[in-house]
Amino acid sequence: MLVELVEENGKQIVVHPGSVAIVAVDNQDRVVLVEQYRRPARKRLLELPAGVREDGEEPLETAQRELQEECGLHGGEWREVAGAWTTPGFVREHMTLFVATGLEEGEAEPEEGEDVRIVRRPVSEIPALLSEIEDLKTLAGLLLYQALQEANDTKRP
Repeated sequence: MLVELVEENGKQIVVHPGSVAIVAVDNQDRVVLVEQYRRPARKRLLELPAGVREDGEEPLETAQRELQEECGLHGGEWREVAGAWTTPGFVREHMTLFVATGLEEGEAEPEEGEDVRIVRRPVSEIPALLSEIEDLKTLAGLLLYQALQEANDTKRP
């Protein structure tokens, strides 16, 4: 991953290769999150599984790789639901958000030194969970997932 600081028109910009985040729902209808220490926040945060795109990697490839590495989850149904700039005021990072459902359990393969705790909560608890979330991509992802679920429910007879 190559992140660099460049100057454009007298302003510093962080150039980032892009990233992904996944609203992961396992085959027991639980949303799967990760809790990890984030140095800039100086605390552990509860977040969607996410990661940085590697050279030549498409966003879906990155998302599937990251979910397998961090949570041991694979398979299921995947849907790209959004793409957005994370911090457009000074960072050129585009994040793609996926929803993956019906995921199967496997072995996690965290990167060396990565201290990640997996947290599973029933999808029905997402509204109550929102007050615990301090990470914006996670709030956006969970709210978007809820909105998509509600839209699907209104289409059913």
